[in-house]
Amino acid sequence: MPVYKDNERGTWTARFYYTDWTGQRKQKKKRGFKRQIDAKEYEREFLAGLQYGQNKADMLLSTLVKEYIEDSKTRLKLTTIKTKENLINTKILPYLGTLKVSDITPRIVREWQNHLINSEEEYSATYLRSIHNQLSAIMNYAVKYYNLSNNPCSITGSIGKKKASSMKIWTKDQYESVIKKEKNLGYYIAFEILYWTGMREGEMLALTPADILPEHKICINKTFTRVNGEDLFTDPKTEKSERIIDIPTFLYNEVMDYISRLYGIKENERIFYFTKSGLSKHLNRDAEQAGVEKIRVHDLRHSHASLLIDMGYNIFAISERLGHEKVSTTMDIYGHLFPNRRTEMIKALDGLRTDNES
Repeated sequence: MPVYKDNERGTWTARFYYTDWTGQRKQKKKRGFKRQIDAKEYEREFLAGLQYGQNKADMLLSTLVKEYIEDSKTRLKLTTIKTKENLINTKILPYLGTLKVSDITPRIVREWQNHLINSEEEYSATYLRSIHNQLSAIMNYAVKYYNLSNNPCSITGSIGKKKASSMKIWTKDQYESVIKKEKNLGYYIAFEILYWTGMREGEMLALTPADILPEHKICINKTFTRVNGEDLFTDPKTEKSERIIDIPTFLYNEVMDYISRLYGIKENERIFYFTKSGLSKHLNRDAEQAGVEKIRVHDLRHSHASLLIDMGYNIFAISERLGHEKVSTTMDIYGHLFPNRRTEMIKALDGLRTDNES
């Protein structure tokens, strides 16, 4: 069917009929195209996508991605969708988007991988793995729902690493030497919360006055992020991430004093106005001024866990405080920090036998 121009708005509308997966005839309508050719291209790609089950060579990767994203929106959090879209639009579609899905061979995937590895951006090993996994997920979607014979990413193999090769942490003395360099009160309090609670960045940035409880506790019930300039609030990462944690008296007093300085703030308004990028910039500057090795903002969470382990707290208490879904997750991340406890355990067992013999 032809496309139509909206003379009042100066835009074009695509309107056509198609047969859906149940065999019913339906009309598809989409407005807002700036050019007539764009409206016609939308119709062509939409119909090609429907025919892909019988003739997969007709679908471009860019067309498949649109359906993949729409399908994902019913199952994933908005922040996850935004992250996916950004990664796909910047790292995958510019290189593979104009190719037919059936034409993306293991060799092409390999060349794309090499491009990423040799990029001037110098992506981290974990980020390279994330990019590859996203393309693989898209191709798996085609295998499952559009009869693609195989996933070329599985044949090629992955790149990068699942986990960072090493974890950087600050001792209490290192942290205190760094925090003394922070002159902005907001960032100072933010770092104090991160180090002394092990809270995630998004959880901290979502805090409101109502979340600071008079019993010297903090209620964690949401998370904040900014994607493509849009502020987003979502549920915590996992079910157990929604929690109430105790905080030391000094931290409670610091937070309450800071809030008292925020003139006119309401109970449901954010107490921190900055973003993750601002946190990283300040932390790096403070570390440089203190002569301490730089770490990521997220490593303050690791530093808190390390502090608790050093103080002798068990893995179950630490896992609950950090909001991990499973204790095994905590052990996978921090198990290597426990070796000295094994030595102490053996000495204690030896002591029991010695005491009995005496």
